[in-house]
Amino acid sequence: MKLILSSSNIMQGGRQSVIRHPLTQKSNVELINSLRSNFLASQQAESPNGVHANGHSNGHSDVHPSWTQQSEDALYIPAIDFSQPGLAEERDQYDITVKLFYLPGIPASRRCAHTREAIDLVLKELHVKSIDLLIVSFPGILFDADDDSEDEDNASSGQPDDFDSMVQTWRVLESLHEQGMIAQLGVAEFGCDRLARFLPHTQVKPSVDQINLKDCCVVPKSLILYAKEEQIQLLTHNDCHDILPVGTTRELLGPAEKSAGILASSPDANDGIQGDVEPQWVVKYTAVVKDRGVVENKGYFAMADVGQCVKNRS
Repeated sequence: MKLILSSSNIMQGGRQSVIRHPLTQKSNVELINSLRSNFLASQQAESPNGVHANGHSNGHSDVHPSWTQQSEDALYIPAIDFSQPGLAEERDQYDITVKLFYLPGIPASRRCAHTREAIDLVLKELHVKSIDLLIVSFPGILFDADDDSEDEDNASSGQPDDFDSMVQTWRVLESLHEQGMIAQLGVAEFGCDRLARFLPHTQVKPSVDQINLKDCCVVPKSLILYAKEEQIQLLTHNDCHDILPVGTTRELLGPAEKSAGILASSPDANDGIQGDVEPQWVVKYTAVVKDRGVVENKGYFAMADVGQCVKNRS
């Protein structure tokens, strides 16, 4: 079964204060806190006093709590009403940026379906037909400014740089670009060598390279010059490499007091969904009002599978 997790718009109401954290912390703090906050808000909206219709204080006695929504083979956590208004102004007033994280340990063969699922959810949420920029983050790649021109394949989290799978994935992104769903494409953590290897295999080359600089290091001059030559914009970020590990997902969806109570408390319990949980992808979206530079809508979706036996990579 697919589990679709959503944070809703974290810029609305007082939710931003719930997820505020120091700029030095990784973005999965924002992801996890915003998901947890949205779960809690949905539970409280169902029953303001915290007692659900089933008589339990946290709703854990139902496999599918009433604040979630079952749709075909997916369970939405919490339920999503896509009929609600999206952006406040006309589409051309916004820059919409999306970053899609392909997670470690997930076969590259799933990325075609995952990409379309993730983008479709963002389009439905914002009520738009296209996004301006999609940045993809491939697993197993870490940018190291000190090693930018030396042995990039070893600058990873123990996984090989599966170059062929990245090229195959890029074909999918190019098809979405051709269909008009994505105006520009971008990559994350690509240094000079990797870009030089990758660009000849593209029909639509990345217009953005987003890199994570440890301790505010200076961007390597070689990369600056190469990016300028290829007309690639360099951006920085502080996103986690493995933004949603298995252990974190279990904790978020498990039976603990501040968790969603979706997963069963034990292998023989009937108080939740049975099976191993395997996070598949995470997508972050941001809609900025162009003339004011104001972030009007920002949020996350994540998808996990339940029922498959997986290795613990928490």
